[in-house]
Amino acid sequence: MQHRIEPPILLSRLMLFVFAATVVVLFVLFMTMEKMFPLNRPQVFFVTTRPEADTVVQVVDMPVDDSSLEVYKQAFIMEYVRARNEVEKNASVMRQKWGNANGLVAAWSAPDVYDNFIKTGLPNAILNDYPDFEFNCPVRFKGRPLKVKPNQYSVKFEYFCENNNGQTMKKDYTIRIGLSVENGARVKWNQRLNNPLGIQVSEYILDGGGADPLDTVYRQ
Repeated sequence: MQHRIEPPILLSRLMLFVFAATVVVLFVLFMTMEKMFPLNRPQVFFVTTRPEADTVVQVVDMPVDDSSLEVYKQAFIMEYVRARNEVEKNASVMRQKWGNANGLVAAWSAPDVYDNFIKTGLPNAILNDYPDFEFNCPVRFKGRPLKVKPNQYSVKFEYFCENNNGQTMKKDYTIRIGLSVENGARVKWNQRLNNPLGIQVSEYILDGGGADPLDTVYRQ
């Protein structure tokens, strides 16, 4: 009776074991790679760049639905009024929004409209290192902007300020706003998401006379 395995038989069994283990390892490795890199399915990749701040994109005319464009213009006007008039307690936020060349008010305003804006009381004070203040001024609209004629709208809103002692000022305003909607408008690359259609406010007039809301706040 044979009590030991001859060397050739032992070697063949070892080789069979090594081969089986190799197959298992390769199978597990293949499954892992397939889960990590699903090469049998198309993949979408996005490549981002960091262009210079003065890089511009050109807005070209595209067929759009008139009703959708009208809704966009009305929403744009409401956001512009908020950006221009709403006040927060943190002055650094206001300086970034109002004074930065890439800020919302500058990006959404024609040059002469923006020049008049920064001359009003509160923006002028804040942009000249006015200290932090203890009040904020929200805007509440009274309906959507009313179209007066092509690219000219009238918007009504309630404007008031609050501090730690409560409400300090409340007044209704009606603003006439004209829009510049130009085919081929040039938009800075870093503003393309804030203003994809290149629309700017070319007219900002307080109906009925009186002081600008930001002048009124400054005198409180």
